[in-house]
This record gives sequence, structure tokens and C-alpha cells, in this order.
Amino acid sequence: MHGAGSFALGAAGAWALAGCTAPAAGGVGPDGRVTVDLWHGQADTGRKAIEALVRDFNRTHPRVRVDASAGGAVADAMLQKVTAALASGSYPDIAYIYGADLARVARSPRVVDLTSALHGGGAVRWDDYWAPVRDAVTVNGKQRAAPALLDSLCVVYNKKLFERARVPYPEAGWTWAQFLETARRLTDPDRGVFGTGWPGTGDEDTVWRLWPMIWDLGGEVIAPDGHGIGFKDVGVRALETLAQLVRDRSVYIDPKPGSEQMYRVFIGGRMAMVATGPWQLPDIIQGGVDYDVVPPPTYSGRPCTISGPDTWTVFDNGPERSRAAVEFITWLNRPENDVRWDATGGSLPLSRPASRSAGWRRHSARTTGLRVFTGALSTARVRPVHPAYPQISQAVGEAVVAVLLGRSTPDRALRGCAEKADAALLIPR
Repeated sequence: MHGAGSFALGAAGAWALAGCTAPAAGGVGPDGRVTVDLWHGQADTGRKAIEALVRDFNRTHPRVRVDASAGGAVADAMLQKVTAALASGSYPDIAYIYGADLARVARSPRVVDLTSALHGGGAVRWDDYWAPVRDAVTVNGKQRAAPALLDSLCVVYNKKLFERARVPYPEAGWTWAQFLETARRLTDPDRGVFGTGWPGTGDEDTVWRLWPMIWDLGGEVIAPDGHGIGFKDVGVRALETLAQLVRDRSVYIDPKPGSEQMYRVFIGGRMAMVATGPWQLPDIIQGGVDYDVVPPPTYSGRPCTISGPDTWTVFDNGPERSRAAVEFITWLNRPENDVRWDATGGSLPLSRPASRSAGWRRHSARTTGLRVFTGALSTARVRPVHPAYPQISQAVGEAVVAVLLGRSTPDRALRGCAEKADAALLIPR
């Protein structure tokens, strides 16, 4: 079996990787079959996709049985579910953890270090994973999870609305000034049409769209010395761009979590442009929108976007179960299986070999815009895998909402954000 060779650990080795404590016992049946408990947190098409892959794995790996369940929680609530499970001592072998949450989870000594497994020369070499994937699973120089899902942020636009307003389609290399002008020209109050949209709840969906703007302007989420944020100056300019959208009345501000309302407005033909990822394409296609995709605008002229990879985090329930868990996720990330998961769930290939596979090329050829999302991976960055990131995100989210709702100027909002975020970074971790 493929995964066993890249994760051959004795009991002492598995305990060392986990960091310490005695693992929960069990998992091996009287017939020698190892049961792996997977909490995937997926719903709808994602659930169907992972369950189909699990069935195939179980059929072809008679010594291992993966028991797939949502874990009693959707992916959005998986951090809380896993945290409670770790505290109780009854936790899964694998859980789907958002990349932004990995640093907090990885502090647990029960999280298995996957460095040797991911560098073990399996079907996908470590260097063949896209850079955002590698960065998202790395904490303090070690791989504390395996990649699970990959996306990138680009702009999807409604061609019909552009044509009706006689506005040229956007092209790669466009600037934020051009974006603002395009959004203004496409806004039509009489028809209830907005140029673009932005989530307005202050959650991570509100925040992560701002980071490419910060990076493009030369800023960082966290300053190089780690003692404060790295966008105190450039953040004002990024927020000023949002303030201009508000002054032009060209932005729809979604008041509800999840951005579902914003996407409904776009699919309903009342929004010309929306920044989103490949996960939204199935709904856009089903909604009958005549659309296309373009990379995000820039200030500098240099391409820059963001990716939000998610992870499969493995927990130590003893050497047999840990070995079997890594065997499964190694199998799952083989290019042919990765493409099945991506094509069904609306994500991008985790590795370059998967992106070059015949299956992905076929899927990409029949799905408008996928090549743009995949191409953007070469310029994509990820949020820092840092325990203080949630507090930074909360402070940024408050600043963005204050500007979108006209409650604060960009300068004042950024000062308040910096005060809270800097304080979070000074807390010992």
C-alpha cells in the first residue's frame, strides 16, 4: 500500500511525532483491520465527493477502513468541535481544519507531525505542491497537516451587464483605479444593479479579500519582527479604495454571514462583478449567468491574489491508526484522486501534476474561468499560520465594516485596528 512506505513508524516514533502523551487505545479489530475516524465537515456536493472517495479507498485497501462522517459539525464549526474533542480525550484520527485555524490546533501535542510523510517521495513530491499549499500546512518550519483543498480569489463578471452598459470587459493587469471606474459605470440604481459587492459582517470572508491589496502595496499581515501588524500605512490606502466604492454607491454590502446574499444578487443579474473563488462557479453556471473570470486588479501592476487552503489534520490515536490515517490522506492527494475531489467540490488541484492531468484538463476546458483561477495560483499568497491571526482578523473586520458603513474614515479605522491587533501579537503564545 502506497502510504505505508512513507509513514512507517513504530510506537515510539508515533508518540514522538505527536509530541508526548499516551494515545487513545484501539482502532485495530480482531481481523487486523484498522478503523480510521474521519471528520470531514462537508455538506452537499463536498460530502458526496468525499464519501465516494472513501468508498473507493475502503474497497481497495482491505486492511484499513475509513469511517467518514461530518463529525457532527459543518466545516465552519470544526475548530470548536475538535477543540472540545481534544479536551475530552475522544477525538478523530483526521479532521478537516481551515488553514487559518491550523496554528491554534497545532499547539496540541496530539497533532501528528507530517513532515516526513509529505517529504517521503510519494505520488506527489513536496516541491510539486503549489506554494500556497506548502505554506498553509507549515507551522514553525514543520508540516503539521496535509493539504485538503485549494482555491484562489479572482473576479467573476457578468458579460451581459457589461454589454448593456457598453463597458469593455476587464483584462488581466487592470488597476484598482480601473476597477473603481468600471464599478461606477456599471452601477444602475434605476435597475437595482451594483457594480460590485463586499461582505459586511466583519467575518473572515470580509477580511481575506483585503490581504491581496495589502501585499500588493508592499505591506504584510504581521511585521517582520512579529511585534505588530505590517500594514499600518498601506492599510489606509486599501481601505480608501473601499471608501471610494461607498461614495460612488457602487458596492452592495452583504449584511449576512456567508456572503450567500451577495452571490444571489450576482446570480440574479443585479451585480456586475464579484470577487470569489472556484467554489462559486457551479452555482453561477446553474444560475445561467453568461460570465467570465479575470485576475484581481492591482495597484502596482504586479499580479497578486490570495489562496485559502484547508487541511487534513491528523491526531494521534496510536501508531496503527496514525499510520492508516496518513495512508488515506496520501492516497487522497494522488493526482487522479485529487482531481476527482476538485472537480466535484469546486476547488483547484493541490499540485502541479494534478493540474497537468488529463482529467483536470478536460474539466477545465468545459468550465469557463477555471484556467484563470488555476493560473492565479502562481501569484497567490496565504494568510500567516500564526496563533494571533484570529484576533488580527477580527480587528481588520471591524475596520472594514466601519468604512463600508460610513461609520469611520479609513485612517481612524486603521488606527483602531492597529491598536487591537498589535495588542494581540504581544500576548505570549
